[in-house]
Amino acid sequence: MSSQPASLSAEDRAILDEEEALLSRARAALQAAEERLSDDGGSELRSIEALRALRDEAASASADDLPPLLLEMNVRQRLLERGGREPLPDWRAPYLAHLRVREGSATKDYLLGRSSFLDPPSGIRIVDWRIAPVARIFYRYREGDEYEESFPGRTAEGVVEARRIVVIAGGVLVRIIGDRIVLTRGDDGHWMRSGRDAVALSLGGAGTATRPGALGVGIGTGSAGGPLDVTALLDAEQFAAISAPPEDALLVLGSAGSGKTTVALHRLAHIAAREPKNYPLARMGVVVPEEGLARLSRRMLQPLGVGKTQVKTLDAWSHDLARQVFGDPIPRICMDAPALVSGLKRHPALYDALRERFAGLKEGTSLKRLRRLLADAFSDRSFLGGVVAASGGGLPRGGVEETVRHTMLQLAEPGEKQVRHIIDPEMKRAVDNRAVWEATPDELAGTLDVEDLPILLFLRAWSGSLAGFYAAHLVLDEAEDFALFELFVLGKLLGDTGSVTLAGDEAQQTSSSFAGWSRSLETLGVSGVRTCRLAVSYRCPRPVADLARGILGHLAPAAEARTWREGAPVGRFEFPSEQQAELFVADAVRDLIQREPRASLAILCHDSDTARRCYELIHELPEARLVLHGDFSFDPGIDVTDVDNAKGLEFDYVVVPDASVEAYPMTDDARRRLHVAVTRTSHQLWLVSGGTPSPLLGDPTAREPTV
Repeated sequence: MSSQPASLSAEDRAILDEEEALLSRARAALQAAEERLSDDGGSELRSIEALRALRDEAASASADDLPPLLLEMNVRQRLLERGGREPLPDWRAPYLAHLRVREGSATKDYLLGRSSFLDPPSGIRIVDWRIAPVARIFYRYREGDEYEESFPGRTAEGVVEARRIVVIAGGVLVRIIGDRIVLTRGDDGHWMRSGRDAVALSLGGAGTATRPGALGVGIGTGSAGGPLDVTALLDAEQFAAISAPPEDALLVLGSAGSGKTTVALHRLAHIAAREPKNYPLARMGVVVPEEGLARLSRRMLQPLGVGKTQVKTLDAWSHDLARQVFGDPIPRICMDAPALVSGLKRHPALYDALRERFAGLKEGTSLKRLRRLLADAFSDRSFLGGVVAASGGGLPRGGVEETVRHTMLQLAEPGEKQVRHIIDPEMKRAVDNRAVWEATPDELAGTLDVEDLPILLFLRAWSGSLAGFYAAHLVLDEAEDFALFELFVLGKLLGDTGSVTLAGDEAQQTSSSFAGWSRSLETLGVSGVRTCRLAVSYRCPRPVADLARGILGHLAPAAEARTWREGAPVGRFEFPSEQQAELFVADAVRDLIQREPRASLAILCHDSDTARRCYELIHELPEARLVLHGDFSFDPGIDVTDVDNAKGLEFDYVVVPDASVEAYPMTDDARRRLHVAVTRTSHQLWLVSGGTPSPLLGDPTAREPTV
């Protein structure tokens, strides 16, 4: 990020002239194609003659050109059948990248775009970057590399002569990002050169994040290069919290990276060591929202001598407790209810409404009866409308119909019963050998949402008790994401002891469940709570901490957390499209992992679909892992994941590839989610946007220079 722009050398000018000439030829070819289509009303594209001409061209095409030609033929055949027209690439940004390869004595240029367009007379080959086999060369190799790739019908061998991301806006070339240089058009139209390190992640971050898989519970390295034990690094404030009397309820509050999880787990170990009879490990547990944090907690507990402590996610805890309370079998669980349904079922307004609705519920009501009562509530539009109204804008009106529709599907007769009269088992299976009701709405029949389990447990505990179930001490981490239903039941498990440690930060809330700390503690049933506020953020360097506070805006706490170190500047990069942003990210992380193989890096997306798309660009790298269910290994490498999975974790480097207004609009929910994303890094953060950047990132004039 320290490279200063410089004037162009003769080599730079040659690259610029080459790219501008290529763009000019592509635009001219596209314009000519548009004119031909306009002249005959588009009939040429749909005509049998044009399809035959394309087949003739394919008959003599090279192996490289054949796949896109065959795709074009297939498209035009479909258009001929339905009388449509395939749009040409947009002349304002016809392609995303330029690849030149040399195979033997032949040299060819390929332009990676969003759709295919071939014009052999002008030498223009725009290929769809998602499906064209030759695109693999762009992703896997660098300029000067020799390659060998298996394409349909042949093996391609050659050398990559040019490999560049090109940014075109309004039909004008504005940026060229090569493997060695970056060329940028200034506002005055003049071009400037920057070194490739201007778009490279800053080295020196490996091992700065807590990574128990490699360093025990170490944080960074000492002067001799060995891991530092986190226990030896506890500050006075943290140690005082750990030493709180075990019978007290403790609320540990702090910003991202302040050591909340460390304090909570060390307190559990401290209590177990000092009073093992009153607080046996078999009666102590840790409950967290996500599997990634559960795995991290298990590893951090091992060197503390309490590795046998039960660590569960909220979903696993509620499922296991439901089996114990209600007995087997528990109905089939739906793990992915629609977001509107899930949000409603976890909202405090529903908690209050169900308490009123079931005020006269009899003790010991059976699971079957409770399910029926709950289904009646979730299919009652008037009742649900009252919940939405009571949420004060926290729940959308659309949640009413979505919840009713979802509930009615769950109340339907299961698919296996619907086809019980069919004798032939083959008729019960689809062509893919799955049951005919699988992957259809009918699959929901007879299921319970995972969000229903805490509600059912709450109804049982509220109308009576959970006799026989008792916890000596509980750690509830990321407690701002616990629903009141869960807190009520957990409070019943604690009984009269009240020995509990809650760790949280309302600024990191990522669900609709949070009702405020006072209400949460009241629902948990604890009193005389000690509150410890951790004032120092040890994870994030100052540039990240300052940005994170700005993202929170009016949600930021009054007291600003202190940071204990400076650090690398935040990198901010903007591109016209998400495809270019993702290509840029893929290049950057490949470069870093080659230069710093012991680093942990997260490509942290706002949702799972974006994570899957980003992973596809680097999936062949042995260091790359797609993590969508919390299955982090905590090994060095690249984890491609989303905000929900990464909460509570930290990495040496974090790249947010979708820091755009679509992913993070100007809402409080987006503020919290983007805040969580940016505060996962311990060394450097990059924010990359395709399209309009998120308004949460503040004044564009205050940004680092973009490339």
